[in-house]
Amino acid sequence: MTRPLIGVTVSRRSGWRIFPLIAFNIWMAGGRARRWSPGDHRPDVADVDGLVIGGGDDISPDLYGGRLVTSARLDHDRDALEQRLVRDATKAGLPVLGICRGSQMINVALGGTLHQDAYGTYTASDRRWTILPRKIVHLEAGSLLSALVGAEPMTVNALHSQSVDSLGKGLRVAARDRGGMIQAIERDSDPFAVGVQWHPEHLFYARRQQALFRALVRAARAHDEARGQLQAVHRDA
Repeated sequence: MTRPLIGVTVSRRSGWRIFPLIAFNIWMAGGRARRWSPGDHRPDVADVDGLVIGGGDDISPDLYGGRLVTSARLDHDRDALEQRLVRDATKAGLPVLGICRGSQMINVALGGTLHQDAYGTYTASDRRWTILPRKIVHLEAGSLLSALVGAEPMTVNALHSQSVDSLGKGLRVAARDRGGMIQAIERDSDPFAVGVQWHPEHLFYARRQQALFRALVRAARAHDEARGQLQAVHRDA
């Protein structure tokens, strides 16, 4: 069976070490990955079957009318690239998985906003900064995410300072932490789109984290097959 191709956006700063991890998870799930970074020759969702918006870098508040904090690490070229890709993927019916910054970018690209200082807003949330699973998140009943990974609370890692505030068009909350901070979002209808605040690529040994990549690859394969059938109809017409 042909492995669907997944476009993966990563930071110019840390992509050299993050992309191999994400690509490994995608390969284990039955797909293959293509790396995209700012400055590449115009990445196009028409060339892939699915999309991962990776982590790293803060999203500029210019995109949603927020307030800049002095600790923010910005890449305006990456912001523009990923905003376009998310919107193009939505129009094309392409499945999308957002990781940390990627979850926030899905939200912003679809009209939502962010908290620039997440833990300053959610003071009751457990502040963690580790790639190890040390933070507990609670999944929303009836969410797609809970159907994919199970409904019981999940222990995840945390490497973020921003978080989702108001939701973008067509999105809903899929998980929160005990302080109420949004930890996952999802589209409430097709095409498949899930964004998680944690880094599942670092937790490749965990069955519930593997389920996220398997769901993406499964949706990408279905999209590829549907596109192939449509092309066959056009050829025969």
